[in-house]
Amino acid sequence: MWSKAGVGSLALILLAVLLFLASSAGGRQAGSAGPSQPIAFSHRIHAEQYKIDCQYCHSEARRSEYAGIPSVARCMGCHKITAADRPEIRKLAEYLGKQEPIPWVRIYKVPEYVYFPHKPHVRADVKCQTCHGEVQTMDVLGAKTGQNLANDLLNLVGLARTSTPLTMGWCVECHTAKKASLDCLACHH
Repeated sequence: MWSKAGVGSLALILLAVLLFLASSAGGRQAGSAGPSQPIAFSHRIHAEQYKIDCQYCHSEARRSEYAGIPSVARCMGCHKITAADRPEIRKLAEYLGKQEPIPWVRIYKVPEYVYFPHKPHVRADVKCQTCHGEVQTMDVLGAKTGQNLANDLLNLVGLARTSTPLTMGWCVECHTAKKASLDCLACHH
C-alpha cells in the first residue's frame, strides 16, 4: 500500500503535470495567427492605420444577430482607386467581376444553441474589442474561443482563472459585472 508520503508525492506530481498542461495548452489566443483566408486582409491597416470604424464594414452589428461581412462591392468602393494595383486587391476585383462573395473562413462562433444578437450589445456601447480582442492591432485575425483544457484543468485543482472568451462563464462574468440580464432565456431559446 501507499504511505502518506507516497500519496502526497503522487498528488504533487499530478498537480505539477496538470499545471504544466494548463499553462502549455490552449492553442490560439485572440490576435494569434488564424486560418488561411482567400484574401490577406489586415484589420491593423484598415482599423488602426486608417481609423475605419468596425461598423463601417460590419454594418449589420447594430441591427442584427450577426455583425456581417462587407460585400465585395463595399470593399471595392474604396479599392477601385486605393491600392488597386496590389495583388490582394486584384483578387478582390476578380470576385467582384465574377459577382461572387469572398469565401472568408469564419473566426468567431458561438455554439448553435446560443442566441447572440450583436444589436443589444452595440446599443449598450459594448466595444467590439470586449469580445473580439484588440482587432485593430491584428494583421491576421485569430481567436481562441469555446471550452479550454487549460481553464478546465485549473478549475479542477481549484486555481480557476478568467474564462476563455465566448464561453458561457465568460459571458456570465461580463453580464454580472455590467448588471445585464442573467435570464437563461436571453441567450438560450
